[in-house]
Amino acid sequence: MSDSHQTIVIIGSGPAGLTAAIYTARAELNPLVIEGEPSSTGDQPGGQLMLTTEVENFPGFPDGILGPQLMADMKAQAERFGATFLTRKVTKVDLTKKPFEIWIDNPDKDLPTHTADALIISTGAQSVMLEVEGEKRLLGHGLSTCATCDGFFFKDKKIAVVGGGDSAIEEATFLTKFASEVTVIHRRDELRASKIMQKRAHENPKINFLWDSEVTEILGSSSVEGVKIRNTKTLEETKLDLEGIFIAIGHTPNTSLFIDKLSIDDLGYINTEPQNTKTNVEGVFACGDVQDHKYRQAVTAAGSGCMAAIDAEHWLENQKN
Repeated sequence: MSDSHQTIVIIGSGPAGLTAAIYTARAELNPLVIEGEPSSTGDQPGGQLMLTTEVENFPGFPDGILGPQLMADMKAQAERFGATFLTRKVTKVDLTKKPFEIWIDNPDKDLPTHTADALIISTGAQSVMLEVEGEKRLLGHGLSTCATCDGFFFKDKKIAVVGGGDSAIEEATFLTKFASEVTVIHRRDELRASKIMQKRAHENPKINFLWDSEVTEILGSSSVEGVKIRNTKTLEETKLDLEGIFIAIGHTPNTSLFIDKLSIDDLGYINTEPQNTKTNVEGVFACGDVQDHKYRQAVTAAGSGCMAAIDAEHWLENQKN
């Protein structure tokens, strides 16, 4: 066993992980939260809300709250009840032993950095991005990856959605409630979305399509002003004036640590049992976007973090009996 043993370790510090920390800390389980560290790949302690400006749909904030402030407040709340935080990245886990073994920094060390009786995984998911000029600069300033979160901010504005699958068409349809015009930019000449969703989109007078096109640059200094487009067949380049753009080309769950260690579905998300957060390994629980490919909201992540904390607390109590 390592020199640093905890009753419970939480990996990840978005809304799910921080809520789990609040609940397990109040249960006097003294959780250690390994919150990750900033990286060039977009990893961020605090999760995706650290890259979000105004959050208006999290209950309890009638005037909205900045994403980083919400995460800072949740972290402070967890610390108040006794949670401790380590701003490092987990590099390896061994879930075949009890207690569970966790490495940070050097995964080749003989001894683990930490051990834990129970483990809550809340490593989240990342939106797949275009990786074009202007994208990082304008994320949260007219560029979004969540229509449900940010659609309200685009009332009567001309916007675009990049993608051609179900998620993209669902977001485009939803955004017509607010925007004056929604352009779907797709690199092929037909959609991949289901037929019923395609039908609804084609029948919506606010939606138009830009086929065989890919975004090569997002324009604007402090907010989105337009995009550069390249036709995938003719290679002709044009400019499209916009006031907002939504990237909807998929999500990647942060589950690389757990491949071949936990049951993971075809999309890469951790499988949990119905109506709870238990994984296929007893004593390991998963919550938030790492196991939710449907809702992907801060409030649903927080709710599942509460569930994971309660599930873990009950499991630990049963081990004593």
